[in-house]
Amino acid sequence: MTVLIINIKQLVQVRQNNVTVVKGKEMADLPVLENAYLMIEHDTIVEFGPMSELDEIEADEIIDAKDRIVLPTWCDSHTHVVYAGNRVGEFEDRINGLSYEEIATRGGGILNSAKLLAETSEQELYEQSIKRIHKLIRLGTGLLEIKSGYGLSLDAELKMLRVIRKIKKELPITVKATYLAAHAVPKEYKDNKSAYVDLVVNEFIPTIAKEKLADYIDVFCEKGYFDVEDTEKILKAGVDHGLVPKIHVNQFNIIGGVEAAVQHNALSVDHLELLDDNDLEHLKGSRTMPVALPGCSFFLSIPYTPARKIIDIGLPLALATDYNPGSAPSGNMNFVVSAACIKMNMTPAEAINAATINGAYALGVSNQYGSICRGKKANVMITKEIPDYRYLPYSFGEDCIDKVLVHGMIWDL
Repeated sequence: MTVLIINIKQLVQVRQNNVTVVKGKEMADLPVLENAYLMIEHDTIVEFGPMSELDEIEADEIIDAKDRIVLPTWCDSHTHVVYAGNRVGEFEDRINGLSYEEIATRGGGILNSAKLLAETSEQELYEQSIKRIHKLIRLGTGLLEIKSGYGLSLDAELKMLRVIRKIKKELPITVKATYLAAHAVPKEYKDNKSAYVDLVVNEFIPTIAKEKLADYIDVFCEKGYFDVEDTEKILKAGVDHGLVPKIHVNQFNIIGGVEAAVQHNALSVDHLELLDDNDLEHLKGSRTMPVALPGCSFFLSIPYTPARKIIDIGLPLALATDYNPGSAPSGNMNFVVSAACIKMNMTPAEAINAATINGAYALGVSNQYGSICRGKKANVMITKEIPDYRYLPYSFGEDCIDKVLVHGMIWDL
């Protein structure tokens, strides 16, 4: 199957060489080819260039992209999209003045989602989740990470991870699974957190690794949840069983999680709404990707990740949705890119780099995804008729995506 996209107004994120991460000042560089074509064979990008260099307009399928923008699909490296029900009641509680922490203290938050998940069958959990993901692909997401973490018991975590495995098999997009080993302390361990951590380390992690249900391991390193000592113990056990760390850190407090993550060679540190100079020093020279989640900041009315500080000292930055029922109930990466520009003072070029190449890096697959490059996987989206790629973040709230190709195939429900 050969697909030829012609008359592209702007072909965005064009890389002659396979760039796998962009940092600092490089993030402001977004290569664009005007009046271009793109050739796809099977699931791979094989050629591109200006229309003036296209000798023959011949392919199994030809798509005319006149007045349209073509760019790589979004790479969403942080989601909790497999969950049961919703937390609309807590949404209203926050409007009435309760904080995220106060809701959690009253038995809401993650514990609420855990209760709903325990009451939901594996098949129903799959059906709820796959509907959400279908919508995400339609909005331009072509690479997706999904975490467990609402189970809190071995059986429930296995339920979530098996649903993620089924989604991996059913969907054309690449899905990475993360075992969120420590998301919250179950009620029955409220007064004995160390016993729960021991259970995770000695029973949960070995079982999940043996069944090959996860690629990564994650911990919610935060006051009131899991401290640095807990985090290091869990990460070490995960690494010993072949799982790569990706960690929630610095959402509400700075407690040393970034340093611990870097010391354990974490692939990414996610949230970072709060950062100090010590954290930034630890990230310098590391291979750990900082990941910002502006949808969460928007929904909870908490600070936004200080993108300018991160980028201006030469570090990379990725963007992701944090799609979950309690603090970011949207998986729309188009909104995330807009929010990064509007609220985090990122340029459109920086935001698109963060949501494509660097998002793929945060999932360990930027050698195959995240840019328009010969030999990379053909995950691309075609906009509706718009004037310029910068219009995507500018026109927040508008659905500008017309077609999505996943591994060379047009996504069509």
